[in-house]
Amino acid sequence: MKKLGFGLMRLPLVGGDFSIVDKELLCDMIDAYLDRGFRYFDTAWFYHNGQSEAAVKECLVKRYPRSSFLLADKMPLVLIHEEKELEDYFDTQLARCGVDYFDYYLIHDMGGNRIKAAEDTHIFNFLREKKSAGLIKYFGFSFHDTADVLDRLLKEHPEVDFVQIQLNYLDWESDAIQSRKCYETAKRHGKPVIVMEPVKGGTLANVPEEAEKLLRSYYPRMSVASWAIRFAASQDNVMLVLSGMSSMEQMIDNLSYMENFVPFTKEEYALVEKAADIINSRVAIPCTGCSYCINNCPVNIAIPKYFDLYNADVGELETKTWTAQTMLYNHLSEQFGKASACIGCRQCEKMCPQHLPVRQWLKEVAARFEGTL
Repeated sequence: MKKLGFGLMRLPLVGGDFSIVDKELLCDMIDAYLDRGFRYFDTAWFYHNGQSEAAVKECLVKRYPRSSFLLADKMPLVLIHEEKELEDYFDTQLARCGVDYFDYYLIHDMGGNRIKAAEDTHIFNFLREKKSAGLIKYFGFSFHDTADVLDRLLKEHPEVDFVQIQLNYLDWESDAIQSRKCYETAKRHGKPVIVMEPVKGGTLANVPEEAEKLLRSYYPRMSVASWAIRFAASQDNVMLVLSGMSSMEQMIDNLSYMENFVPFTKEEYALVEKAADIINSRVAIPCTGCSYCINNCPVNIAIPKYFDLYNADVGELETKTWTAQTMLYNHLSEQFGKASACIGCRQCEKMCPQHLPVRQWLKEVAARFEGTL
C-alpha cells in the first residue's frame, strides 16, 4: 500500500460552509487519487458535521468497486453512554458510507477519560466480535495522550492491529504531544502506525519566511508541506500518512512526491529540526484547527478561526496600527460568539486533542481583538 492516505476531515466546501461538501470537486480529487494507485480513505462520524461519511457514499462507494479502495471509519466513543449504543452507531456508519464492512476501524480519540468509557462499554470486545464476523478487517484506535498512557493501553489490549497518532516534525520532541515517544512506544509493541496531523492543520504548509527559505534552499521546487508529509512517511514503522486535502492543487502536489516516495536523508532530518526551532519560536497557540471544540460550545465561539487569526496577528510588525486579522475577527464575531463571550464551561477543553487551555487563550484573543481582559 502506498503511504499517502486521503483524510476526509478537511474536504472542499461550497461557499465556505463546513457542512456543505463540494462533491463535484471531491469526485475529481478521488479520481486523481485512485488513478495514481492510492487506495486508503479515512472518515469519521464528526467530520463535516456528519457529511464526510455521506460524501464517501456518494463520491466513492457509488462510483467504484468495493475492492478498489480501503475505507477507515471511527467509533465516536465520546457520544456513547451505554454498551448497547455501539451497535447502533456502527450500523448507522455502515449505512451512511454505503458499505457492508470497513477495512480499518478505530476507536476515536482514546486517552484521558475515554479509557474508562472504553472499559465501561466493553468496546474492545465489541470490535473483536465485528472483526470475527468480517465486518472489520483491522481495528485500532486514534490517540491523543502521552506515551505512558499509550504503553498502558497496548499492554492491556495487545489485540489491536494498529494505532493512529499525531506525528510531525514540529511535535516530534514536544512535551505535550510527544510524537516521537508515542511513535517509539507503538513500535516497541509491534503496532504499525498511521499518522494524522502530519502538516499540523496547515501550520507546516505556511511556515515563517525564514523556515521556508531554509527548506527551499535544499529543494527549490518542492512545496513546504511536502517536507512535513515526507518526514512522517520516512519513519520505518509508519504504514500510512493521512493528509486532509481540500483542493485539487493540494492533491496534485501530494501525489507528485508520494507516488514514488523517497525517504528522508540525514541532511533533510537536520533541516526540519532547524525549521521546527524557527516555527516553535513564532507560533503562539498550537491549534490544529480540528474544530472538535466548537461542537458543544453553548455560545457558538469560532475557536479555531479566532486562534488562527491570533497566531497570524502576533506575527505582524508591532508598529502596524491596523491588521487584516482585526477586520476578519470583527466580521467573524458578527456570525459567531466573540471570544469574550466564553462562559468557562470547559466543553471545548474536554474535546481538544491538543489539551490546550482554551479558556485562557480566548481571554488573550479577546484582549488582542476586543481590547478586553
